[in-house]
Amino acid sequence: MLNKNTIFLALLLFIPISIAAYFLKWEATIVFVTAGLGIVPLAAYMGEATEEIAVVVGPNLGGLLNATFGNATELILAFVALKGGLIEVVKATITGSIISNLLLVMGFSMLLGGLRYKEQDFMPKAARLNASSMNLAVIAILLPTAVEYTSTGIGETTLQKLSIAVAAVLILVYGLTLLFSMKTHSYLYDVGVAEFEENEETETESKQEVNLWFWIGVLLIVTLAVAIESELLVDSLEEATSQLGLTPLFTGVILLPIIGNAAEHATAITVALKNKMDLSVSVAVGSSLQIALFVAPVLVIAGSLIGQPMDLNFNPFELVAVAVAVLLANSISSDGNSNWLEGSLLLATYMVLGLAFYFHPVTEVLVSSLG
Repeated sequence: MLNKNTIFLALLLFIPISIAAYFLKWEATIVFVTAGLGIVPLAAYMGEATEEIAVVVGPNLGGLLNATFGNATELILAFVALKGGLIEVVKATITGSIISNLLLVMGFSMLLGGLRYKEQDFMPKAARLNASSMNLAVIAILLPTAVEYTSTGIGETTLQKLSIAVAAVLILVYGLTLLFSMKTHSYLYDVGVAEFEENEETETESKQEVNLWFWIGVLLIVTLAVAIESELLVDSLEEATSQLGLTPLFTGVILLPIIGNAAEHATAITVALKNKMDLSVSVAVGSSLQIALFVAPVLVIAGSLIGQPMDLNFNPFELVAVAVAVLLANSISSDGNSNWLEGSLLLATYMVLGLAFYFHPVTEVLVSSLG
């Protein structure tokens, strides 16, 4: 029977194909597509290795490990693009990851879960807290752009300094959210764990059976493989998007986030089909929060260190799309209840935004970042 694991194993075949395509100078489109497909199973195995290690090291350190590696694939992919000077594509990937998690992942989860169970419940208090954090993230990435558009003669250096300062605040807030959710108010997030109580004894027994060093080795190997595949993907990006007739903006906002988030998409939908909507919403919203509060700030700081300065001055249309996604996701999740129609609304919004990005003309900034 075809299941998630079988699909991921099959997709591993695209890793040697992408490497061969790169060294044999095949068309850039082939390299781009095969490298993208190769990243999908690697992201899944990175998540599995992290979870296995978390079983051994305990809930506190394990939770921190999960939080740190939750979006490691997107971080590696974005860092490789940043190192290659594709700064505007990196920004598009950041906003696209937030949009896809809130609309595509949560939309599919609510749609398919709602079709099976009619209505599903999750913790409204945790949803509202996450909504407040997302509102802060939107404000933080909106302000540098607002400063740039409402000021005359503001220099790039000043904007960069503002972005680094904002990034430091966002990382601080991310640390506070981890402290809140894993330590001081962990009981608010215990429902997702409680749903797995029937497996608690099995997990306790398996804790002794987990080979820690094996999974650490897997994590290191997979991380290296993700870095290699990301290099191939980024190197072929310019030519492949041209051959496919896609704009860099559409590729950054729509395609790359789907590649990087595919494993999390599958996890969120799978648990929703098991009527564990608390966990499904946590995966979708938590991933968006991590992108906004951790990945984006880290990339801003890393860019300044490697000589590829990146600020938080985003394309205004991207900010509109993020604001729409956050507004709708917060509105739908605030009551702690979901159904198939709400999932359909989220997916319809994602489709409309995707069409808008597809037909959005290529800007000079994006072209120059690829040139």
